[in-house]
Amino acid sequence: MYAIIEACGKQYKVLKGETVFFEKLDAEEGKKVTFDKVILVSDDKEVKVGNPYIKGVKVEGKVVSHGKGKKIVVFKMKAKKNERTKQGHRQPYTKVEITAIKLPAAKKEEKVEG
Repeated sequence: MYAIIEACGKQYKVLKGETVFFEKLDAEEGKKVTFDKVILVSDDKEVKVGNPYIKGVKVEGKVVSHGKGKKIVVFKMKAKKNERTKQGHRQPYTKVEITAIKLPAAKKEEKVEG
């Protein structure tokens, strides 16, 4: 079973037990996080697609750690002006382990006698 969720302005495909790197989240290490903006859920039998989100479906995870990504170099140069700037950037991330994909409980059908 997998799900596609929207978090931090991006879409992520998540599986139970998988570790995912999200943009920096405001959560402490070891705390639980819940993602309720689920766009698609697929199990062995069927695929459910939301419009835009699926109601009642939640993805839960546990924050493993925070960190920074690899350094990238931003180099700007203006030709013939002797103008050069060199700058580095490291994007912060949050490492989250997906613990569960919770589907809504099936509603019981009421029998109507008439």
